[in-house]
Amino acid sequence: MNTEWIAVDWGTSHLRAWAMQGDSVRDQAQSENGMNRVAGGSFQAALLELIEGWLGKAPVDVVACGMVGARQGWVEAPYNAVPSSPVPHMPVRVSNTDPRIRAFVVPGLKQAHPPDVMRGEETQIAGFLASRPNWDGVICLPGTHTKWVQISANEVISFRTFMTGEMFDLLQGQSVLKHSVAEGWDDTAFADAVADTLSKPEQMAARLFGLRASDLLHGQGSGVSRACLSGYLIGAELAATRPYWLGQQLAIIGASGLADIYASALQQQGAFVETADATQTTLAGLRQAHNLTRQHA
Repeated sequence: MNTEWIAVDWGTSHLRAWAMQGDSVRDQAQSENGMNRVAGGSFQAALLELIEGWLGKAPVDVVACGMVGARQGWVEAPYNAVPSSPVPHMPVRVSNTDPRIRAFVVPGLKQAHPPDVMRGEETQIAGFLASRPNWDGVICLPGTHTKWVQISANEVISFRTFMTGEMFDLLQGQSVLKHSVAEGWDDTAFADAVADTLSKPEQMAARLFGLRASDLLHGQGSGVSRACLSGYLIGAELAATRPYWLGQQLAIIGASGLADIYASALQQQGAFVETADATQTTLAGLRQAHNLTRQHA
């Protein structure tokens, strides 16, 4: 297989790679060797284990985004300060690599006030904007740490991060709610929970314990409880981000299931939302970063 370059999304928990021929994907692979599982000097070994079959004798460019560029990553790629285009400069070159690869890491973005950082999302934003010139509005990138990003004139102007996804996982798995929240879903319960928290966000902590009480006293189903837990947390997030999304052009970049949940919550408030696939926007952003490395070759 003729691999022209390799795109890599290297996050905290997963490593994903695509063998590229121009803009086309020829093959793909993934592993659970995210940054949390790779010891300090083992990044190259983890990558080569995944992409060995795509390599020949001539060096191939590898362009990576995500937590691999963190201080504890393969190479520290210093943050670019906002306001900034999502990928304003050539990615950082990794030194002393295997002679079959030339590895580069895309830097993240930072914001001084209020303090905030992102790694990986900037590449998705770049990919989203690549097909939408002059797009102004707000992008939501839901996940473990959800980002709300203000875009104007093809630049990231400001952003805020919410630990909604991590809070959901902690409450579902390590709090008293682990006995009441399991699999399943209820659309009506989710919508009601979002509306409840938007109208009375100060009641959220009490509403959360109410999920356990409703299970003990009324046998509330685990799917209803799960939808309510998600609704309470996302409702609180929407209450906090109202200045971002109210009356704005909105886009959500994420995995289809989670993106649909956020879109439903926002549409419930009368917002018009378009959605974009996280994998496709990541690849489009990595193509842009690869073009920068070619210009400086």
